[in-house]
Amino acid sequence: MSKVVLITGGSSGIGKSIGEYLSEKGFIVYGTSRKPENYKDSKFPILELDVKSTQTIQQTVKTIIDKEGKLDVVINNAGAGITGAIEEIPEEEIKANFETNFFGPINVIKAVLPQMRKQHSGLIINITSIAGYMGLPYRGIYSASKGALELLTEAFRMELKDFNIKMTNVAPGDFATNIAAGRFHAPLLDNSPYKKPYGDTLNLMNAHVDSGSNPNMMAHAVLKIINTKNPKGHYKVGEFMQKFSIVLKCILPDKVYEKMLMKHYKL
Repeated sequence: MSKVVLITGGSSGIGKSIGEYLSEKGFIVYGTSRKPENYKDSKFPILELDVKSTQTIQQTVKTIIDKEGKLDVVINNAGAGITGAIEEIPEEEIKANFETNFFGPINVIKAVLPQMRKQHSGLIINITSIAGYMGLPYRGIYSASKGALELLTEAFRMELKDFNIKMTNVAPGDFATNIAAGRFHAPLLDNSPYKKPYGDTLNLMNAHVDSGSNPNMMAHAVLKIINTKNPKGHYKVGEFMQKFSIVLKCILPDKVYEKMLMKHYKL
């Protein structure tokens, strides 16, 4: 029997690539979007879901379970980018980013756990980011929200062991998606003391995304995880140096690693 998969934010980018690939492999896939009517040509059904709305989360999960009778895999992929000097990012934008990147996945997990516990099986994959392993300049809020989800997953894994429910993180590096267009960018103010370094860093970040890896790499990685009996807690997917930067953080003295990052961002 085909496994049933729910992918939040499955209408574009990494989520779309994962959904199309899993559909080709025989999975029953449901994606989500806040505006599903915009994706009528999708190769798999797109249901309405806003990760900031527990009502839409619960309704979408119920719709899938009522139709399929089970839910085997949930991929928390919906996310939002945010850039800017932390001092200059409005508080409401910081909270909005955590609502999407952190509290959203928590509420999706809470909504699917009763069904997974009932069927005594399930896999939850949280899409985080290599940026969540380090505090990156002018991406500090994004790093913090993704890092928080990484740690939450570690705790969840231990709490869910008795129920045969697996959970893991998949941290992508830079991929060629539309995430840069959807980011909240703190405005470049003429009188800002951060104007030049923030502007230069923003241009560098956008260039990294434009030249990023093919998101199909993430789709292949996710399928491999689904087919793994006992997935480990953390996976990193992307270019070698992006993944190796996490290793360097573990072995280099703090100040050396900080200087390396500043040199990379030309700060």
